[in-house]
Amino acid sequence: MTIKFVLLVNKQGQTRLAKYTEQNLSVEERRALEGEIVRKCLARADKQCSFVEHRNFKVIYRRYASLFFLVGVDNDENELAILEFIHCMVETLDRFFANVCELDLMFNLEMAHFVVDEMMMNGCIVETNKQNVLAPVQLLEKGG
Repeated sequence: MTIKFVLLVNKQGQTRLAKYTEQNLSVEERRALEGEIVRKCLARADKQCSFVEHRNFKVIYRRYASLFFLVGVDNDENELAILEFIHCMVETLDRFFANVCELDLMFNLEMAHFVVDEMMMNGCIVETNKQNVLAPVQLLEKGG
């Protein structure tokens, strides 16, 4: 799997977490890409498909409460596998933050990044077991 980026965005389109594995994008290009993708995904109706093609990416997204989880991948990736990864990420964040919400991400951004970093590395999903993901994150949080 080649994940290019993971974005967590609120209903107003404000980015709460951004993780890029595509290194050849400048900050300005990332900002423009985020704006385009977020506008495109948030404008879609609830009954529409959760897969969008944009530029040379396929964007898979899912809404959980007030947060949208968007994952950009290569065009040949399995959309359903990415949806499952998004769900696993949400469940892991839920377990860590005891029902994750936008404020958790805003005030504990480093911990949210650690959780995502434990689940993926260099655009590849490396861990989906919630206990295995949370063990090193909880150690880090405790200062150990």
